[in-house]
Amino acid sequence: MKVLIIEDNEELAGSVRDFLVREGYICEMAYNCSQAEEKLFLFQYDCILLDIMLPDGNGLKLLNLIKAEQIQSNILILSAKNSLDDKVTGLEEGADDYITKPFHLPELHARIRAIYRRKNLNGSNMVQFNEISLDTNTLEARINGTVLDITRKEFDLLLYFIVNKNRVLSRQSIAAHLWGDYTDDLANFDFVYQHVKNLRKKIAAANGTDYIGTVYGIGYKFNATAS
Repeated sequence: MKVLIIEDNEELAGSVRDFLVREGYICEMAYNCSQAEEKLFLFQYDCILLDIMLPDGNGLKLLNLIKAEQIQSNILILSAKNSLDDKVTGLEEGADDYITKPFHLPELHARIRAIYRRKNLNGSNMVQFNEISLDTNTLEARINGTVLDITRKEFDLLLYFIVNKNRVLSRQSIAAHLWGDYTDDLANFDFVYQHVKNLRKKIAAANGTDYIGTVYGIGYKFNATAS
């Protein structure tokens, strides 16, 4: 999962980033509204952790921008202890949840996972597509009940394909989703091809259907109608 942390307290932001990275997340940082706006227009995120009080503006204006631009990201507000009005306004404006500072990092992680399951996985940690099943808690992938021997990146790649089935995904968007925004400056994305190739091989070895089609010159498409 790819997360944008919008928080002006650099120590807190760093602690959140370090914890989530250890949990396998890709994390990007923004310490004010202007940095956040730039990242929101350039990159896509699964979840946005949004502080309300920022040095150059109010986080609620960023929330309005996210909704106005139809940016499809889950939003978790990082709220000051006594800012009830901000919490209520944020939820009314389209935020998915809030957590009050100070908070425990495991609770923050649980909130992020709960939002993602609720909005992207129909509230379940199990993702099922035909003969493929994924458990986002144990990070196990199965084909007809047989566990696949895949890496964490291959698991995340397969989940990304299934959640975005029948959509054309560019190699650049796959790279940015799984490896972070620094990939935007790379000359090529051959490593994406290699990961897709390895994933296809492992699915085929387990007698699974190859749903991953190549869209030449662009990227890949997980074809839900393939048989």
